[in-house]
Amino acid sequence: MNELVQSLRLWFAPQRIRDEGDTPDYRFSLANERTFLAWIRTALALIGGGFAVDQFLPELAWGIRAGLALALLAAGVLCALRAVNHWVRCERAMRRGEDLPVSRFPTLLGLAVGVVAVAMVVVVLFGWEGR
Repeated sequence: MNELVQSLRLWFAPQRIRDEGDTPDYRFSLANERTFLAWIRTALALIGGGFAVDQFLPELAWGIRAGLALALLAAGVLCALRAVNHWVRCERAMRRGEDLPVSRFPTLLGLAVGVVAVAMVVVVLFGWEGR
């Protein structure tokens, strides 16, 4: 629990990371930051996709449209939060000389996006209209 609280504090005070371990080669920190930005772009795309489904598919039944939109929006929110958490965990590991942390999140995100994509294919093929 203490580790979780400490990690959350680093989200809002990243300068405190410098108190741990040694400064890694700046190229690794910059690569970590680029990875963070890639996660943020993915989150923005998922959020945009959620709004697009809701706004541009009014002919879909409300429940289907809302379900698909909410799934994409939730994935975007989780992706954005995970981006910060992953950046902090990797930066700490590099400073401590530890192995980089492993995560199941990319697999879970990929599966979630895949499920939504299959649902969208079904909707396109069978044209579930809201009536």
